[in-house]
Amino acid sequence: MKTFGARLQHAMAHFGPVCVGIDPHPALLASWGLAADADGLEKFAEICVEAFDGRVAMVKPQVAFFETYGSAGIAVLERTIEVLRGSGTLVLADAKRGDIGSTMDAYASAWLADGPLGSDALTASPYLGFDSLAPALDLAAANRRGVFVLAATSNPEGAQLQRVITGDGRSIAQTMVDAAAARNAGTEFGSIGVVVGATLTEAPDLSELNGPILMPGVGAQGGGPETIRDLVPAAMLAAVVPNVSREVLRDGPDVTALRARVSALQDEFGFLQR
Repeated sequence: MKTFGARLQHAMAHFGPVCVGIDPHPALLASWGLAADADGLEKFAEICVEAFDGRVAMVKPQVAFFETYGSAGIAVLERTIEVLRGSGTLVLADAKRGDIGSTMDAYASAWLADGPLGSDALTASPYLGFDSLAPALDLAAANRRGVFVLAATSNPEGAQLQRVITGDGRSIAQTMVDAAAARNAGTEFGSIGVVVGATLTEAPDLSELNGPILMPGVGAQGGGPETIRDLVPAAMLAAVVPNVSREVLRDGPDVTALRARVSALQDEFGFLQR
């Protein structure tokens, strides 16, 4: 099997660079005429699978919105991952896991191995120290999966830590990007990505990353083609994966409308691949 980085590049070249979120928060369930329970969650997930499967570069389920329904919600997530991956659609589990030692080993095994939650990639928080993610990074490499490391997030609280300048003059966010770049060194295109908010006013230097850049905050949150151009060097634009959720999901539950919105966004961000 090809590496995650290679598979993601292929998917982006074929479908365009957009990653679509599956974020079944209660208000969205209600707007789709669905109950905020496990049955409503399952119907929501089924509609998203029908709309996006085989049509986008990557799908990103937000794990928290499934966890809130307990074991029934996790079962829906398992089925969603199984169907998407079974047809070849890349799945990024947005679980933002981060811990140390045997606990990080367990998180890695849950999301990056071949169990019922096994996904193509996982979001991870490095703020217990980048090297605390080693179990996930190592297992991802062994299993040809990927990890997206939170680097420079767009929430205002993130600046409290991420913009702190370290003793060598780099921001903490920059040290995370540089550590990810070191993991990608020597590859044609790495499988360790970073998460950089599309609504930031400035971003870390991404020029040496040699891996994917997941950029949430696109669409309803204010990010778009121009903000991406302002944040990412031209030579790295082909590595950008804009993540859209609300901008697409507000057009549900009609599958045709969801597909049309995705298609429009794929056209809008097609410049990234040129």
